[in-house]
Amino acid sequence: MINALVQFLNDRLDEDERAARRAGDSFRQIGETGVIVATEGDRAEECASANWTGIADHIVRHDPTRVLAEVDAKREVANAYERAVAEFQNSGPAMVSYDRLTGSVSSLRTALEFLALPYADHPDYREEWRP
Repeated sequence: MINALVQFLNDRLDEDERAARRAGDSFRQIGETGVIVATEGDRAEECASANWTGIADHIVRHDPTRVLAEVDAKREVANAYERAVAEFQNSGPAMVSYDRLTGSVSSLRTALEFLALPYADHPDYREEWRP
C-alpha cells in the first residue's frame, strides 16, 4: 500500500518530469548579457533575454537536465522510505534491528516531508505533512 505522502510526491515529480521533458535538453547563457538559448543539436534558439544576469543564472541552473536529475534523486528517497517501511512491517518486535528500523522509517518520513514542502501550495498538499 503506497503512503499518501509518497503518492503526492510522486505525482508532483511526474509533473516536474513531464514539464522538463517538454522543455528540451538544455539551456545555456551566452555572454554576460543574460541571453538564454535552448540548444538542439546544431540549432540554438533565443528563449529569454534577462535584464539581470541573476535571472539568467536561475533559468540556466534549473535546466531540464538538472530537473530530471533532481526528480530521480527525490524518487530514490521515496523508494528508500517505502523499502524501510516494508522492512519494518516485516521485522516483528523480536528483531534485533527493530530500533534501527523505526529510526530509519522516521528519518526518511521527515526527509519526504521536506521534499514535499516546495509543493505546499498544491491543492492536494496536506498540512499534516508539514515538517
